[in-house]
Order: sequence, then structure tokens, then C-alpha cells
Amino acid sequence: QVQLVESGGGLVQPGGFLRLSCAASGFIFSSYWMNWVRQAPGKEREGVSCTSRSGDLTNYATSVQGRFTISRDNAKNTVYLQMNSLKPEDTAVYYCAASTTGCDRCEFWGQGTQVTVSS
Repeated sequence: QVQLVESGGGLVQPGGFLRLSCAASGFIFSSYWMNWVRQAPGKEREGVSCTSRSGDLTNYATSVQGRFTISRDNAKNTVYLQMNSLKPEDTAVYYCAASTTGCDRCEFWGQGTQVTVSS
């Protein structure tokens, strides 16, 4: 069955960094755009970043532009999110999700990993 398993979340101080990973199985990974989406307590879900099937195209939310980098390794069926210069407002549950169409309407979702930025 389809699985997306995120890892790499945790507690980090402001200005710190984390690298999230999402391991995919049960579908043809290279045929899907991959997305990172986050949801903070009491807030709506927010698209953070997405990457095309081959990884040659990427898109970022304005709030993370210049600090976060998305990448993928189709040989390993894994997508990554490198998060630098973290801010308290980056605190959220981060989900990876797969889409056949692009940076929205994702068909498959992971369970999420908690990222907390606090001193």
C-alpha cells in the first residue's frame, strides 16, 4: 500500500536547522510531484514547498524562501526539506504529500512530523 513516512523533526532553537526526510513506497515516486505542507496549531494548512517529478522545478512559500530547500532522490524514493535559519513561526507539523498535478491537490499524505522552534 501507499506509504509516506516523514522523519527528522524535533526541537530546535531559533536560528538552527533541521533536515526532514520523507520515504515513499507503494507508488511510482518519480511520477509524482512532491510537496511539503505544514500546519501550525490553530492555523490553516500551508503549502511550504514542492518539487517536480525530476526535481528540476521547485517552488517555495514566501515565508520560507531563501531559508528552506527541497530536493528529491528518485533512486531512493525520498524527498527532503532542508530548513535553515528556523524561526518560532516555523513551528508546525510538517507533512509530505504526493501529487499528480503539481503543487496542490495531493493524493497521498504522510502522517507528519513535529517541528518545534523554541529557545
